[in-house]
Amino acid sequence: MNDQETEKPKVIMIVGATGIGKTATAISLASEFNGEIISADSMQIYRHMDIGTAKPTHEEMARVPHHMIDIIDPETPFDAVAYEKKARPLILAICRRHCIPFVVGGTGFYIKALIHGLCEAIPSRPEIRERLKSESIGASTDALHQRLLACDPETASKLHANDTYRIIRALEVFEITGKKISSHHQAHRFEHSAFSYLKIGLQMDRKTLYERIDQRVEAMMTAGLLTEVRGLLNRGYASSLKAMQAIGYRHMVDFLEGRQSLDEAVQTLKRDTRRYAKRQMTWFTRDADIHWIKPDQLDDMRQLIRSFMDSKE
Repeated sequence: MNDQETEKPKVIMIVGATGIGKTATAISLASEFNGEIISADSMQIYRHMDIGTAKPTHEEMARVPHHMIDIIDPETPFDAVAYEKKARPLILAICRRHCIPFVVGGTGFYIKALIHGLCEAIPSRPEIRERLKSESIGASTDALHQRLLACDPETASKLHANDTYRIIRALEVFEITGKKISSHHQAHRFEHSAFSYLKIGLQMDRKTLYERIDQRVEAMMTAGLLTEVRGLLNRGYASSLKAMQAIGYRHMVDFLEGRQSLDEAVQTLKRDTRRYAKRQMTWFTRDADIHWIKPDQLDDMRQLIRSFMDSKE
């Protein structure tokens, strides 16, 4: 068997905070290196949710083939396990076409699952989940979150009080197993690597990033984010759906359902997006494999990619 047959598939990963320029950078590089892009964004998977998820434009997707975008409807459950199952075969198929897979996004857990796989699925009990859902009806928005905080503070600290789907899942796991869902995740060491990969992380000073985020929110509003969210509600998608609780969508729902003025909703959206970017950077800065480069330093990225593709791993 020759070296080429024994080598692991090689994957380029472009990661970083929201609004930092991952899409433009990845399209530029992938177009040069005969690449295809696999989105690693937990929101771009949803159909009908374009503006608030900052999906690549039709023109951008025409330049480079894109995958894992617009694959499910907003009411369909989807998680890192589902992402791994769908994205791994795509990597192999792209490599068989003698192209380079570029995994691009800011959902760190999706990327981690794709590289290393996940532990065995934690059991589910529909009757427990339904009971928890019923208990949440009519309760204050943070009642379940406070309950989770009591039994699993680590998980609770990572979840927004409105993220009912994940909060109920964490409470369900605790009731079934007697263990925190965070403990189940920690028990898996993510030691096996399925691919040979190069991780490029985009970085810039926080002040500049936050200014970009604020400008991006204004651009989304101008592009019709409010109309997009109103259209989703008119299609029958409930505001309580996991997808509708995402940044941008829940803020517009707060305005449409009378909880905030439009100006308040936009300002809160900017604040929450900045906070989300900070959490993303906290996640990625823990990863010693990442090569940190400014978005405008494309020549440095090209050199890294060339060296990586020429290496024998």
